[in-house]
Amino acid sequence: MPQSVSEMLRSDMECEGLFECFHGLKPLDKECFQTLVRYDQPLTIDEIASEIDRERSTSYRSIQRLLDSGLVEKQQRNYEHGGYYHVYRPVGSDEITEEMQQMLNAWYAKMGQLLQQFEDKYGAALEAPQEPGAQ
Repeated sequence: MPQSVSEMLRSDMECEGLFECFHGLKPLDKECFQTLVRYDQPLTIDEIASEIDRERSTSYRSIQRLLDSGLVEKQQRNYEHGGYYHVYRPVGSDEITEEMQQMLNAWYAKMGQLLQQFEDKYGAALEAPQEPGAQ
């Protein structure tokens, strides 16, 4: 169950906590992202799996969640004699920050609409409560 906003504001959240907050990512996803950031070059799934000491399939699922969230990009590399493989690298920090800022702005606008709906629905009733049994 997600934390309430008040709980989140009281907690000692780190910047990596934004991955969970904005994208619902797991600790392993954060670990995969941090692994990709540590290297100057894109990595294969096998290299990532080796670095995080997990099975290839587990690493692939985590990288897929990062791809779906827009935090990582996939590049195809071709073998000289035919065939190909994929490598993964993080997208730029400016792109990640901008996308999360847009999501935050959209969330803020939605919360503003919901607050107005609350006011419209309950405002008058809360200002002038009726006596029990009165209609």
